[in-house]
Amino acid sequence: MISRIDLRGDALPEGPALRDLLPRADFDVAAALEKVRPICEAVHHRGDAALIDFAERFDGVRLESVRVPAHALKEALEQLDPAVRAAMEESVRRARLVHREQRRAPHTTQVVPGGSVTEKWVPVDRVGLYAPGGRSVYPSSVIMNAVPAQEAGVASIALASPPQAEFGGLPHPTILAACALLGVDEVYAAGGAQAVAMFAHGTESCPPANMVTGPGNIWVAAAKRHFTGRIGIDAEAGPTEIAILADATADPVHVASDLISQAEHDPLAAAVLVTDSVDLADAVEKELAPQVEATKHVEDRIRPALAGRQSAIVLVDGVDEGLRVVDAYGAEHLEIQTADAAAVADRVRNAGAVFIGPWAPVSLGDYAAGSNHVLPTGGCACHSSGLSVQSFLRGIHIVDYTRDALAEVAHHVVTLAEAEDLPAHGAAIKARFGWKVPASK
Repeated sequence: MISRIDLRGDALPEGPALRDLLPRADFDVAAALEKVRPICEAVHHRGDAALIDFAERFDGVRLESVRVPAHALKEALEQLDPAVRAAMEESVRRARLVHREQRRAPHTTQVVPGGSVTEKWVPVDRVGLYAPGGRSVYPSSVIMNAVPAQEAGVASIALASPPQAEFGGLPHPTILAACALLGVDEVYAAGGAQAVAMFAHGTESCPPANMVTGPGNIWVAAAKRHFTGRIGIDAEAGPTEIAILADATADPVHVASDLISQAEHDPLAAAVLVTDSVDLADAVEKELAPQVEATKHVEDRIRPALAGRQSAIVLVDGVDEGLRVVDAYGAEHLEIQTADAAAVADRVRNAGAVFIGPWAPVSLGDYAAGSNHVLPTGGCACHSSGLSVQSFLRGIHIVDYTRDALAEVAHHVVTLAEAEDLPAHGAAIKARFGWKVPASK
């Protein structure tokens, strides 16, 4: 059901050579880019009409309007199962607690007497959030996108999610209920690359956004790449991943269930166990079969995900070697199920989020830990962070110098300008003190 990679015995290679030994899903954004380009251009030139045509082509429903009416949001929240509403409210409450602490206050550094630099943090003006709607419905993604944007102070927030033929062309009602609960009242029935294009260019019904965030399929990732530079993006999210670093102290029932929980997302989802215990590896393999048989989405998601090239049990000589492997892998979600798990977790360098011990599974982080589940995939955790309040803020430096403070450093500025063969930069300083400005030649 799941393959093994044996890295014991020989010294582990460094850098890319180690990464190349580890499992990873095929996810060719460059190839998808050529296919989404005409979709993005169509939305640019035809606006809402193109979105309506694409909804009919890709989602099997003919829309009358792309924007979701206010009454649909209200009704979705009113009709929501009370238990689901209570769970959403608790998820929102915990996410707000964590994300509110991420706010940044302006800070002034007095560089010299009379010379200061202040950094202030300004939210982007408008963001477009994306909530997937393919194999599963993800109201949790609405929460994880909207809460940090709201806590950052973004004034204008819109959300897009694919139209569903089953619901008359509206996004899934649980998505709409989550929007209503959060006070996001600008919602569009648009999915895939066309939703990103709608936010990037704007249409008759949707003003353009400065930034687009949220997980999606390869077409969403390709559209984000297409528009990078025109809009800000969070990441080109690939298939979801879990890596578990475990030793002989781990419970194979827990480990197997956590691997399956991630495989449940998608046939390209990655489930990776890194362990120095052959006994644990054997026990986990033995445990996978009955747990898989007892759950849902077996043939269309879980089996192909566990059997795919992106999933494996990786055997290593010890926890130290295991740490090197998981750092090279840079998982979206990394569980540490070892003796002294907190100390081991403290040594991790590359992961989107780290979950310590047997009582902090990834499922907790998906819904109610308070952390954000929009995280870097495909090894991007070595250079990128998950979604947070910081994602929606821009730092602006404000430079304030008096005449005396500038005079003190003027000769250094002129020297550096001339060293870079940019004499006009130096002349801009000299002009302020009546220094002779060389004539142009």
